[in-house]
Amino acid sequence: MTKKLVRHILNLSGGKDSAALAIYLRDRIPGLEYVFCDTKKELPETYEYLDRLEAYLGRSVIHLDNGGRDFDHHLALRRGFLPSPRNRWCTEELKIKPFERYVGNDQVLSYVGLRADEDRQGYVSTKPNIIPKFPFRDEGITLHDVLRILESLGLGLPRYYWWRSRSGCFFCFYQRKSEWVGLLENHPELFEEARRYERPELGQGYTWCDNESLEELAKPERVAQIKNEYAESLLKGARKKTDTRLCGLFNDSLSADTMAEVMKSWKV
Repeated sequence: MTKKLVRHILNLSGGKDSAALAIYLRDRIPGLEYVFCDTKKELPETYEYLDRLEAYLGRSVIHLDNGGRDFDHHLALRRGFLPSPRNRWCTEELKIKPFERYVGNDQVLSYVGLRADEDRQGYVSTKPNIIPKFPFRDEGITLHDVLRILESLGLGLPRYYWWRSRSGCFFCFYQRKSEWVGLLENHPELFEEARRYERPELGQGYTWCDNESLEELAKPERVAQIKNEYAESLLKGARKKTDTRLCGLFNDSLSADTMAEVMKSWKV
């Protein structure tokens, strides 16, 4: 009886951890497949970073779409009810299902960039043929290690990390108010696109933030308030280190050590 082939797949998010894992595993698993579930609502910086990573790996990153069933398609099915932390239908429809269709019924080891210093589970498929593997967690690799891997090779971080704490769609509902301001100032056209999805007159569930529409958030006085609150929170988290500078909306030339301190406060 012929032994069934096992595929090795790394699902890239467009963020730092999965990129570092791709580099870490490149020479350890020669047949590793690199895939990216493309929602078509990603930041330009995400696509640029994936191109740079692809060049370093010397391997193609396979972009998975949803066969035309994009975000707008699923939003229409839900009559404009936006995804939220309590109803993450976008993750299910635009990330998990395309990946599981790509895998099919093959036996797969799915590599996940969950670090040893993170207190979360990470993606675990309900399909028995997809077995998750967590090399960073199992080998004690932390945030500092990830940043060192990326810095040592000159790849660095995606540019959105200067004003945003995570990868994902430009209208990700997990964004902090300061990150919405970052989107407004770095990509006003994408902020406007996100704003057009909102229907605040219908109440909760039809705006990206529970208690505020993007139209309200974009008012100059509100933007100034959010930026001031953000700066204060960073200063409190800096533990009075005199060499620690503000990041994000205020500075774009941070060292790996300083960025690690900031990301600890973000818990990313």
